[in-house]
Amino acid sequence: MLSKEKARHTMRWYLFDAKGKTLGRLAAEIAKILKGKHRTDYTPHIDCGDGVIVINADQVKVTGGKEASKIYYRYTGFMGGLRAMTFREAKEKKPTYILERAVKGMLPRTRLGRKQMKKLRLFAGEAHEMDAQKPLKVEA
Repeated sequence: MLSKEKARHTMRWYLFDAKGKTLGRLAAEIAKILKGKHRTDYTPHIDCGDGVIVINADQVKVTGGKEASKIYYRYTGFMGGLRAMTFREAKEKKPTYILERAVKGMLPRTRLGRKQMKKLRLFAGEAHEMDAQKPLKVEA
């Protein structure tokens, strides 16, 4: 018989340095930690993931010709409201948007995925104000 008491989950924080890392590989590693798939007590329908802090998110790289040809689309909801932004424009205007969107695409499109996304903290530079969480540095 199952116990009615919920299992206690101790959340840890991990620190990634995105300087020179490939976008997709880094995003996949981050998504795995946010989901909790790195833990032995992983359960798909429970948020058992940990928090992730990423520094130097503006210095992530892409391979091939994606820097010149990759386009991010969004729709405003109005007629003719399709907006496009190239990779270079996104890097100049919103440096953390690139990594945020890559990770979001790897998480489930449900309430659980939105909850997991809130545990991702992105910083464009070296400095971050998350020292109180005592993050564990990850060499990925």
